[in-house]
Amino acid sequence: MNHPTNEGRHDDDTALSDFLASLMDYTPTIPDELVEHYIAKSGFQCPDVRLIRLVAVATQKFITEVATDALQHCKARQTGAVKDKRDKQQKQDKRLTLTMDDLSKALCEYGVNMKHQEYFADNPSVGMESTSRDE
Repeated sequence: MNHPTNEGRHDDDTALSDFLASLMDYTPTIPDELVEHYIAKSGFQCPDVRLIRLVAVATQKFITEVATDALQHCKARQTGAVKDKRDKQQKQDKRLTLTMDDLSKALCEYGVNMKHQEYFADNPSVGMESTSRDE
């Protein structure tokens, strides 16, 4: 077994202390009050702002990674659709449409299984009956 030396442990402690101190000057995207609310809702009380901000930074990183992965799924899906249809107009349309399927696939990679209700549709016209063409 390799035990860390006292000097190595001191360096790690110093780096951790410096990082925690830097959190006092950092304003995360997710407000402290929101993080405190959800931490309290889970049954954890924490008066230390540094720990609250550490949770906020970790949450922000997680959300960013999920959003980036969902974007990659979206790009792959839409690239495949353009190749299938070979439509020039669709090739010119550079807008991306993020769907729940893209988000679900990205979250699944992180162990979060997301199922939506059966009545949910990514396209507003799905499930609508055509009443009459005169309307």
